[in-house]
Amino acid sequence: MTESRIEIDAAADAAPEPERAIFASGCFWGTEFYMKQAEGVLKTVVGFSGGHVKNPAYREVCSGRTGHAEVIEIYFDPQKTSYETLARLFFETHDPTQVNRQGPDVGTQYRSAVFYLNEEQRMVAEKLIRMLMDQGLDVATEVTAAGPVYPAEDYHQDYYAQTGGSPYCHTFTRRFTDD
Repeated sequence: MTESRIEIDAAADAAPEPERAIFASGCFWGTEFYMKQAEGVLKTVVGFSGGHVKNPAYREVCSGRTGHAEVIEIYFDPQKTSYETLARLFFETHDPTQVNRQGPDVGTQYRSAVFYLNEEQRMVAEKLIRMLMDQGLDVATEVTAAGPVYPAEDYHQDYYAQTGGSPYCHTFTRRFTDD
């Protein structure tokens, strides 16, 4: 076997680069709980995005003055799941009709938003929103180009795994009937 053939075979066997998705759907703990259970999810990071303060602390974001939303950054294997599958789960594990709140959590940091990383993600998010609106839902989810994600403090990461709890403001509600 030639050296170039070995390189091609090694490249073919290599795992694909993980892809990313960034969603805001109220408290990041509940969203992380559901996303970590999804097939193909490799890693999650809860944090803050969409605002104007660099490296904000949780208390700053809670003040509502940073412009950030609580987000989850998801790294996933595109051979095991798709961005659309994760986006559907996002829309089915929070109420996308609520403005600047989710359940008992109120404030702009709890808004519903898709922070897209490329044109394909934007198109998927807009398609799913149209599908929900066709069902009569008044979707309030923002679709915005992604900026930096600032990780939250360590005690927020894997919160329900650390505490043994379960989400108090996120539940699964099937919204897509075409699958």
